[in-house]
Amino acid sequence: MSHPLLATKDLTVRFGGHVAVDAISCVFPAGELTAIVGPNGAGKTTYFNLISGQITPTAGSVQVAGEEISRLPVARRAERGIGRAFQLTNLFPNLTVFENVRLVIQSKAKKGFDLFSMADDHVQIREDADQVLQNVNLLAQRDTIVSALPHGDQRKLEVAMLIALDPLIYMFDEPTAGMSADEAPVVLELIEQLKNDQTKCVLLVEHKMDVIRTLADRIIVLHNGALVADGDPSTVMSSSIVQEAYMGKALGHVE
Repeated sequence: MSHPLLATKDLTVRFGGHVAVDAISCVFPAGELTAIVGPNGAGKTTYFNLISGQITPTAGSVQVAGEEISRLPVARRAERGIGRAFQLTNLFPNLTVFENVRLVIQSKAKKGFDLFSMADDHVQIREDADQVLQNVNLLAQRDTIVSALPHGDQRKLEVAMLIALDPLIYMFDEPTAGMSADEAPVVLELIEQLKNDQTKCVLLVEHKMDVIRTLADRIIVLHNGALVADGDPSTVMSSSIVQEAYMGKALGHVE
């Protein structure tokens, strides 16, 4: 029996008497980009944190390809195939662009980068890192210190590091936050390329409905920590309950 790439079952977390995520059961198959939307405080980022391991659930489970991972730490979940990009960039600011990507490739390959490791491995790691930078149009900035990069290029680098990790599940938390109108399309194009890989799935927390319309195969809506809608974009966005309570009748922005 085949399993979905990612699944949560009755996933719940309580902080004191507050239920932040309330028994969410959801399946995420390969080859699909799911947008997760809802009002501020709906539980979107908390749900992400439960999946990627920043928070331990009070109840319920997270499974990757049928394997229970709910009690694994973040690093072990990454080994199982979960890759996460944050709303605020999560980079090594004092290293170069190239070194950031190289470290991810080394970590995935479980290889050191010292005088005693094989020279051929060094060459392959460098070539792989340069190829990733080429794919995200950052090769010209390979030797730039990350802290000197514009914000848009830092977001591109974060996507590059996720690509270098080569996870089964890509998780993006407001990937265009703080980006200008000129910068955002580059990152969105990269995400669109990732969703075309039918062996992976993409989860996207996003407020901008134009982004969701462009990228999403499916939308799930959270409210007060609960799953209240799940379906294709046209069905979910045309729901009167969702329009009035969660997206606003104009469907221009999710608050």
